[in-house]
Amino acid sequence: MKKIFIIGLLAMFSHAFHANAQIQQGNVMVGGSFSDISLGLDHSKVFSLNLTPKAAWFIKDNVALGAYVNLGIQTAKESSTTFKYGVGGLGRYYTGKDMEIVKHGRFFGEATAGLGGINVSNGGGNTNGLDFSFGPGFSYFITPNIGLETLLKYNGVGGFGNAGYQSTLGLSFGFQIYLPGKRTLDKVKSDVQ
Repeated sequence: MKKIFIIGLLAMFSHAFHANAQIQQGNVMVGGSFSDISLGLDHSKVFSLNLTPKAAWFIKDNVALGAYVNLGIQTAKESSTTFKYGVGGLGRYYTGKDMEIVKHGRFFGEATAGLGGINVSNGGGNTNGLDFSFGPGFSYFITPNIGLETLLKYNGVGGFGNAGYQSTLGLSFGFQIYLPGKRTLDKVKSDVQ
């Protein structure tokens, strides 16, 4: 048990000295983002929330491929309810090196494609079909394995329904946890021995 604790501790410290370690080939990214969060306190009682859990595997340094799920709702008292959903694949590419101004920050681009829809109750526009998005983001690593991020994305849904295409431009905030892959764990184990 003591050996496992020491290996884990060394893994955390070895990442602290390599700012690029969390986005190396073989590592795994798990987390999500939140957008459109609001709770109306006046008479209209508007509630809005959009959650997007994500998981990806770094196929090479700075490049991750994975999957996402998107669930969103917007409702108001005596008004229609909008339900959003999506599921599919995602790709991320992290650019450059750590910034000089923000030592542990990295820019990235993210794109997604899958199946999804936007459905509005009470005769509103409904679209179900191809769900896609793309845009730039910035991740700030508060620890070697946790990144806080913001992402500005164009989101589109095209396909079937009484509204053939719907799109939005959204700003989301979230966090990702970067778990070391087998290659990183093997390196730490060899350093310990």
